[in-house]
Amino acid sequence: MPTIQKTPFGSTSDGQAAELYTLTNDQGAIAKVTTYGAILTEFWVPDRDGRLDDIVLGFDTIEPYETKSPHFGSTIGRVGNRIAGGRFELDGRVFQMAQNNGSNHLHGGLKGYDRRFWTVEETSTQGGASVRLFLLDPDGEEGYPGTVQAWVTYTITNDNVLRLDYRATTDQATPINLTNHTYWNLKDGGESDVLEHVLQVNADSYTPVDDVLIPTGHISSVGGTPLDFRAAKPIGQDIALMGNDPLGYDHNFVLRSSDGSLALAANVYEPTTGRSMEAWTTEPGIQVYSGNFLDGSLLGKKNATYSQYHALCLETQHFPDSVNHPHFPTMVLRPGETYRQTTEYRFFTDK
Repeated sequence: MPTIQKTPFGSTSDGQAAELYTLTNDQGAIAKVTTYGAILTEFWVPDRDGRLDDIVLGFDTIEPYETKSPHFGSTIGRVGNRIAGGRFELDGRVFQMAQNNGSNHLHGGLKGYDRRFWTVEETSTQGGASVRLFLLDPDGEEGYPGTVQAWVTYTITNDNVLRLDYRATTDQATPINLTNHTYWNLKDGGESDVLEHVLQVNADSYTPVDDVLIPTGHISSVGGTPLDFRAAKPIGQDIALMGNDPLGYDHNFVLRSSDGSLALAANVYEPTTGRSMEAWTTEPGIQVYSGNFLDGSLLGKKNATYSQYHALCLETQHFPDSVNHPHFPTMVLRPGETYRQTTEYRFFTDK
């Protein structure tokens, strides 16, 4: 039967205690979520031989999540990805936010949703095991307008699906772009690189970026570029052709399905273990990131060294900097509206 267990997860530097919720389905797969940052710290699923392994990067204790994590497993908000210059105009008012990524604003600022404590509102074992977390984000926090109430529900279903349901409301118009920033390695949880993982993305186009990863405003075809994952190929096959610094993938793909229905966005296959993961989402875009900025300086779980390309992120989202590009799908939420987003990571094995 599905189970839920609550245990301590240490304290932050200001003395706040974190809790860890361990969700187990009736197949024995496990998801662990902490109230600090609504972070997915572990995720255990079987390989083709039935062996369970943790397939996400992260840390064994809370301290590095607070001090040096590159958003491992994080719930990202109020706005995921980048905003150019940390600045946008909305309804005739200009808002300036923290510039925490060079001159730009990244993943909600200096203290985004992944560096705040969430409150657990409800747990359930119906159809699997789930936990719903709540965050109150005050008006003016990190420079954003309006008080936002945000919820994220993690569910591990009995057929090995990790489902993330997001909801948010606001009392003033504000941009919202929530996502999850888990670093996946289907082979060994980050001990080796993912260049032999085979990736396919259901996107014919992408949003080109400048040298600081801000969209130019164009939407271009992936055809004839190393970003063409319409047919499945190893992540490392064309990575040397990218030409960026650091070399690799860190791009938003424009998904074929953009009507808000839950649709297949991408799938990944790891040939050594036989594990496959499908990413399904209601969002119009997905950021494919190949762990370019991992440089070997981080020691993770089991003292693993996390080096470049040791993980793949598939961040379902609205497009980066959409608030400054009116022709991109809007991320503005207004009073009386409810933001909703669902993403599923579905796991399978070959035989």
